[in-house]
Amino acid sequence: MRKTYGRIVAVDEVSFDVHEGEIFGLIGPNGAGKTTTMECVEGLRRPDRGTISVLGLDPFRDVYQLQERIGVQLQQAHLQKRIKVWEAAHLWATLYKKPASVGDVLLEQLGLAEKRNAWFMTLSGGQQQRLFIALALINDPQVVFLDELTTGLDPQSRRTIWELVRGIRARGKTVFMTTHLMEEAERLCDLVAIIEQGRIIDIDTPQRLIDRHVPGRTVVLVTQDPLAEERFRALPHADTVSRAGDEFSILGRGDGFVTEVIQCLAEHQMRVSDFRTALPNLEDVFITLTGHSIRD
Repeated sequence: MRKTYGRIVAVDEVSFDVHEGEIFGLIGPNGAGKTTTMECVEGLRRPDRGTISVLGLDPFRDVYQLQERIGVQLQQAHLQKRIKVWEAAHLWATLYKKPASVGDVLLEQLGLAEKRNAWFMTLSGGQQQRLFIALALINDPQVVFLDELTTGLDPQSRRTIWELVRGIRARGKTVFMTTHLMEEAERLCDLVAIIEQGRIIDIDTPQRLIDRHVPGRTVVLVTQDPLAEERFRALPHADTVSRAGDEFSILGRGDGFVTEVIQCLAEHQMRVSDFRTALPNLEDVFITLTGHSIRD
């Protein structure tokens, strides 16, 4: 799939598959082409070229059939300031020819029953996002699209939304989400596609991406042993050893590397006042693949 805006190439020959019952994440920095890609898949934007199939349907030729089978939460979603929570739920139910009780049940399930008489403008960011999830689920969709769902939320609200997304998958739904938050993708997604400047640069499970691109492990410890640096550098699987005062960071490879460090400490009876391991994550994968942080 390719999509341009004048001379700007927003999506550059992107190709991927999303499988039933999984949470698929399209991850990358702001401006990478995530939202444009999602909107093309949803049928909101027409690509310049490429073939898109969602549930066996063409998002443009079969638009009305598809709308009945998908749920969409947009990145810049808004409702009227003075619409009440229950009014929004009932309105959406009417649009999909569902009984109003369907909206009431979803409000209860998503923890919004106590806010059913509140105006939209009085809801917190997390409550607004929960409402948008409820609206996206009213037609009992097979595929749910979530675009930058937790951007701007506090950590507690973000984790609440994560649990709701896991709950969507537990109900047998397929989730297609975009995010620039690497921790979010790592916690939620079964499969992730990393997109940068409109191109997908790798697709796999979060753990396989980490194992493939950043197989190293880092041990951070504090010791005053005068021979510590020399002993750590002699470890067979230690790649680098850096020191800041009495704190050492040892980067190594292999499943047995951490055990190797522990055995070194025990063999030389080195006293340690702090010891921890730092495992690589999707942020490290992104830096390895692009040469910069996703926040740059």
